Amino acid sequence: MTTTTTATPAAGGGTTAAPLLSVRDLTMTFPGRRARSAPVRAVDGIGFDVAAGETLGLVGESGCGKSTTGRMIVRLLEPTAGSVSYDGRDITHLSQRELKPLRRDLQMVFQDPHSSLNPRQTVARIISDPLMVQGSSASEARGRAAELMDLVGLIPEHIDRYPHEFSGGQAQRIGIARALATSPRLVVADEPVSALDVSVQAQIVNLMERLQRELGLAYLFIAHDLSVVKRVCDRVAVMYLGRIVEIGVKERVYAAPAHPYTRALLSAVPLPDPAAERSRERITLLGDPPSPAAPPPGCTFHPRCPKAQDVCRTEAPLLRIAAPGEARQVACHFPEGS
Repeated sequence: MTTTTTATPAAGGGTTAAPLLSVRDLTMTFPGRRARSAPVRAVDGIGFDVAAGETLGLVGESGCGKSTTGRMIVRLLEPTAGSVSYDGRDITHLSQRELKPLRRDLQMVFQDPHSSLNPRQTVARIISDPLMVQGSSASEARGRAAELMDLVGLIPEHIDRYPHEFSGGQAQRIGIARALATSPRLVVADEPVSALDVSVQAQIVNLMERLQRELGLAYLFIAHDLSVVKRVCDRVAVMYLGRIVEIGVKERVYAAPAHPYTRALLSAVPLPDPAAERSRERITLLGDPPSPAAPPPGCTFHPRCPKAQDVCRTEAPLLRIAAPGEARQVACHFPEGS
């Protein structure tokens, strides 16, 4: 299990003593699909902080536990172990009644916009529901829904249409408007652009950046597209098989990745310059990711790591400061530059 105990790196690389979101030793274990099959540890003791107004990117291959982490933070899933604190308050074990007022501050945007919207409800009802749950009248909620449609770039007069009457990008704008209905401070965005066309992705990213500036939002931005993460995030946390293997300020992680897995991920990101693309080193990982139901001993990355040595096969590395004077942390026995 990996534990993070350092202060919160802020967007500019400094520290803050009071993070908006604090995650410690968060773990999620699902039972095996069959009676005697091994349980699946989807998230394995991760920890990180998110400051007010900051965007933390959570990246990694499919199945590494990113989405499970996001759902635990907003309490759509109950963690097996660990803690989630919001604004200094531990919310891990709050009842649904106790969570209700906090739902105003913690919202989520889902990956597939159409599957996350009720096809039998109008846009007015979809956006209004969170407000009415919090006590607003139907007329007040409808007026707020129209304002939010305009805020996210939709035509307010279309408020009585149904989700199938909108394109994928428009439907995601509806999902964003629903998340903003209660004026949250933290939004967990779970792959918010991966289901959209490339041209539409840029529009949604622009929208989310504008909303952050105007509303002072903090984002946990879950994605596998490192190009998108580089643009929108202040810091980046890289996950592999349920654990965070590297976390730090975006510029440092992208310019000089310390973990072999981070280096491999970044080497696969296309470069706009054809000459640079042809000349750069490409890192090919060995085999496929191991099953979280049967993770390898020691460092879970060692079966695919080109730098693995005997200690990697027996001893799991802790998440430590990558270099003196640097806020970045890396979980590797032999990080780059050490």
